[in-house]
Amino acid sequence: MRPRSSKTTAKTCGLSTPETVDAAIGGGASHIGFVFFPRSPRNLSFDQAAGLAVRVPSHVKRVGVFVDPDDALIEQAIGAARLDAVQLHKTAPDRIAHLRSAFHTEIWAAIAVKTRADLDAAHHYAGVAERILYDAKTPEGALPGGMGVRFDWTLLDGFRHPLPWALSGGLHTDNVGEAIRRTGASLVDASSGLETEPGVKSVDKITSFLQAVAAS
Repeated sequence: MRPRSSKTTAKTCGLSTPETVDAAIGGGASHIGFVFFPRSPRNLSFDQAAGLAVRVPSHVKRVGVFVDPDDALIEQAIGAARLDAVQLHKTAPDRIAHLRSAFHTEIWAAIAVKTRADLDAAHHYAGVAERILYDAKTPEGALPGGMGVRFDWTLLDGFRHPLPWALSGGLHTDNVGEAIRRTGASLVDASSGLETEPGVKSVDKITSFLQAVAAS
């Protein structure tokens, strides 16, 4: 069991309907994730994102999720969804440094984890990102996230995190309490574990997940 300095908060990711956004806000989510990646079943158009973003109060942060995006996509998404932060998968540190400088926004760098050695990549993002998101490494050719895959949480034991961090990868109502107790994560992130099928979020699953986080 790892100690925590404060209560764990939660990001609900890949939301695409008003009902699920409202459920996340009502359940106490600290962050809401909007996906901008055409291959994902959770991908949003800019118009969809704009319509959802207006429902999000200022105390809940809007996070855009991208996979090695170009500047134009980031710029349009920030404007449409009024993003507070940008979460980047498969994006090199020098590219992240450029995006941070160009858009002056909070950056989360996603690290795909399968082995202890994978964690070392986190150190390359010190000074160019505000947060590390540890996610499970998915099979070659698969989507980089939202696949319901988890990694071995014991890999985090004793690791010196270079930045504030969040835990992702295969989290759902039944395991998030254990994940928090085991890792000491102060922020957890769920997507596929809140769905009835890929891209279709469940209000009930969102609600029960956030209740489980609050109870941990």
